[in-house]
Amino acid sequence: MKLSQTPITTHSYNGVSFHLKRDDLLHPHFSGNKARKLMRLLELEDASITHLIGYGSAQANSLLSLAALAEMKGWQLEFYVDHIPHWLKENPIGNYRQALALGAKVIPVSDVTDEDLHPEAYIKAYRLSDNCLFVPEGGRSTIAEAGIALLAKEVLVWKTTEQVNNLVVALPSGTGTTALFLHKHLKQHGIEVVTCACVGGTEYLISQFEELGEQCFPTILEMDYKHHFGKLYRADFEVWNALKESTGVEFDLLYDPLMWHCLSRWLPKNEDKSLLYIHQGGLIGNESMLPRYQRKFGA
Repeated sequence: MKLSQTPITTHSYNGVSFHLKRDDLLHPHFSGNKARKLMRLLELEDASITHLIGYGSAQANSLLSLAALAEMKGWQLEFYVDHIPHWLKENPIGNYRQALALGAKVIPVSDVTDEDLHPEAYIKAYRLSDNCLFVPEGGRSTIAEAGIALLAKEVLVWKTTEQVNNLVVALPSGTGTTALFLHKHLKQHGIEVVTCACVGGTEYLISQFEELGEQCFPTILEMDYKHHFGKLYRADFEVWNALKESTGVEFDLLYDPLMWHCLSRWLPKNEDKSLLYIHQGGLIGNESMLPRYQRKFGA
């Protein structure tokens, strides 16, 4: 199973040339930043572990990656959610559908307790035991550093081999774990990492960085308007379509458009920089996002 050495290709978008690290090609179910974050767990040898425990949205990319990891390791995934939409139960799609096919148990907290608890609080109260391995939402944990350090090493080798000057690495952030550890391992080599806050704003993203115990952060790009996570924006759909048409590569509909909006403002002021964009996968989520966009804005 290949979890490293993904190709780097060169493309053009809006008249700007950029390089693309194709981490979406790591594994059909276990790709992008989630595969990098969970690499240490894939290598873990502990016969006492029987259950993998996680939480988040019923359509989260992390759900499918954790389901794939559990299936590979012979563990049972219990993934706790606040709720599962009725329509999704009736017509499973995207990450939820594929996770169920891999044997995951997706459990609304209200099904297992009468207490009004957040999924994380329920897990910490009732599902932490010696045979359970707990992974925080989105893989936001120090266990992620090893896999992301390997990604940073691949970037450095490519930069040296291809003699790329003034390199800047760009990627969008949910919890910010990947951007933070890439910055940690690339800053000493003079490589800037730029990101944007897709879930919450800049202050929320910085708080996520701080919870991982780091003091030096990547550059956070911002737009001059509030961008609500999961909301459908015509401009996002247009950017996504334009990227696909320009590059021949499908990007994630939830995170990548906002990052490219930010980069469209950043690039004209940084024409001397060589841009490497990290493709973090998440394409299974497009299975549910794309029909929503098409219903609202047309094909």
